Amino acid sequence: MSVEPPRRPSGDPSPEPVPEAVQDTVRALVDLTPVLGELGERFTAAGHEVHLVGGSVRDALLAAGAGEPRLGDLDLTTSARPEETLAVLAGWASSTWNTGIAFGTVGAEVRGERLEITTYRADRYDRESRNPEVAWGDSLVDDLARRDFTVNAMAVSLGPDRTVTDPFGGLGDLLARRLRTPGLATDSFADDPLRMLRAVRFVAQLDLTPVPEVVEAMTTLAPELARITAERVQHEFSRTLLNPAPRAALELFVSTGLSDVVLPELSALRMEIDEHHQHKDVYTHSLTVLDQAIALELADPDAVSPDLVLRLAALLHDIGKPATRRHEPRGRVSFHHHEVVGAKLVRKRLLALKYPKEVVEQVSRLTFLHLRFHGYGSGEWTDSAVRRYVTDAGELLTRLHKLVRSDSTTRNKRRAAMLSATYDSLETRIAELSEAEDLARVRPDLDGNRIMELLEIPPGREVGEAWRFLKELRLERGPLDPDTAEAELLTWWRSRSVE
Repeated sequence: MSVEPPRRPSGDPSPEPVPEAVQDTVRALVDLTPVLGELGERFTAAGHEVHLVGGSVRDALLAAGAGEPRLGDLDLTTSARPEETLAVLAGWASSTWNTGIAFGTVGAEVRGERLEITTYRADRYDRESRNPEVAWGDSLVDDLARRDFTVNAMAVSLGPDRTVTDPFGGLGDLLARRLRTPGLATDSFADDPLRMLRAVRFVAQLDLTPVPEVVEAMTTLAPELARITAERVQHEFSRTLLNPAPRAALELFVSTGLSDVVLPELSALRMEIDEHHQHKDVYTHSLTVLDQAIALELADPDAVSPDLVLRLAALLHDIGKPATRRHEPRGRVSFHHHEVVGAKLVRKRLLALKYPKEVVEQVSRLTFLHLRFHGYGSGEWTDSAVRRYVTDAGELLTRLHKLVRSDSTTRNKRRAAMLSATYDSLETRIAELSEAEDLARVRPDLDGNRIMELLEIPPGREVGEAWRFLKELRLERGPLDPDTAEAELLTWWRSRSVE
């Protein structure tokens, strides 16, 4: 089934022919992977067309422009039907899989190279869900016309001529760092609203700028994003956040109203600031905290990067502020306990977005703990308070260090230097206590067996209560010798019995 390509917006310039020099570059890239040449020969011999397509061509051109000629993912499209593709691969590919065959995709591995080969498509969307009515196509151009953006609507033939096909001007858009759709943006996004989140991601990943038509369509159709499953939304949002510089993408996410649909707590940070009640712009502050957290993450050679937990916490650490804002006398504004409210909101939203439970709990705990440092003053904390800070952070301590440091966005250089020096002081104290004690594993000085033996009680709830008493004692006073710990436990036990 072949259908007409989507209409281009009125007044949109026709794409210019692909320069021969660029075609030569693409041909050379294809030849970097001998498997592709062999694949082209096999399909051509069987009477089928086959092309390297989409992101594979886009990324290869970007890599060549950066002086790093290489091919990444190998996505291909073909005139062959899936069963014909399997026949071409038989006896040549070391393995094939057909998990995507209902959508025309056959996977294969040849000498360590993984290929995904999809039959030309001519799908239609019902626009009530994002599931297309799958239909095979007969035309490469029709197939390209149904792709999300022009930079993904380019192909290079694996036949003898290695022809580059770019019917919608994707190459020019790529060179101009411009993001357009092959057809009308409203049609494209109405067909598949997830494409709006991909537009956001491409701003971060490829440093592309959406044309006005795309931005307008995203703004108009933002409510349609509610049709997309939480898992797919979360996947795209996380991919955006994991880029080295996601700020501009997040600003597009919020300004178009997409955030209102799937992450309204982020949009809510844009609180009005009137002339009588001044406070920091929480939305801008949060984006700056994210920028600074990423910088600290990238500067740490021992850190896992990109760090989704740290980046989510940096972006969302203040989402409790809108609900806790109070206007105080003399034009002051307070946000008492916003870290407590924020931790609950973070947990609720990330669960709704189907993030893994571990990620949810870690981001929520960082949100809850991010303000605690401000009680440190100029070093007034006792050793007990330092122990509790480390113990409560647990395995998140290094991330908490980065989050707290990033949370300083003051333009007052003197205050910024003071806050940095104060946190240096806290980290020094943590290091000193860690050297003297095992702060990474603060446990009672007596184990459960000794507790039961000393108190002459069987396993049960009372053993747990005694264990918690001893842990609190350990946090308060540091390591105790066994005799002292036993004496303290017996004193507590007797007082408990009297009560």
